[in-house]
Amino acid sequence: MSLPHLHGQPCGRVVEVENAERAVELVREVLPFFRVGKPLMKPGGIDVPVLYLNFAVDRLHYDPERKIPLPKGCPGSSRPVRVEGIKEEVERILKEVQVLPAAEFREPENCWVVPVAWRSFVVLHVRVSADGKEIAPDYGLTEEIRRHGM
Repeated sequence: MSLPHLHGQPCGRVVEVENAERAVELVREVLPFFRVGKPLMKPGGIDVPVLYLNFAVDRLHYDPERKIPLPKGCPGSSRPVRVEGIKEEVERILKEVQVLPAAEFREPENCWVVPVAWRSFVVLHVRVSADGKEIAPDYGLTEEIRRHGM
């Protein structure tokens, strides 16, 4: 007797450990080339786009009062703040982050997601193609920053 699946169907793709390892290594290789976009003031806080080759890879939530990134899932407060200096602070933060040695597979997007951490916070999720060979842009965020002329 087989047990029912609790959430959806099992992954229909053949995922290879080597592709996940390749994805992690790729993010390590390109991390020094990430750059910081213009901060986005959001109702829930400040998001700072992280770019690679003029495409957004993810948004970093930022706490301007403490001058630190916030973990994924914690967008911050909506208090009014000055954006001067935020870009420079996030550039400093990007020099301190590290790629975690693991990847998650997201079947709907057909990609790996590699977590990047600052201290004990996961602050970025970098998408990589299923074969582990290419960084996958965050197209929605890329479009958002282009709409705002950034």
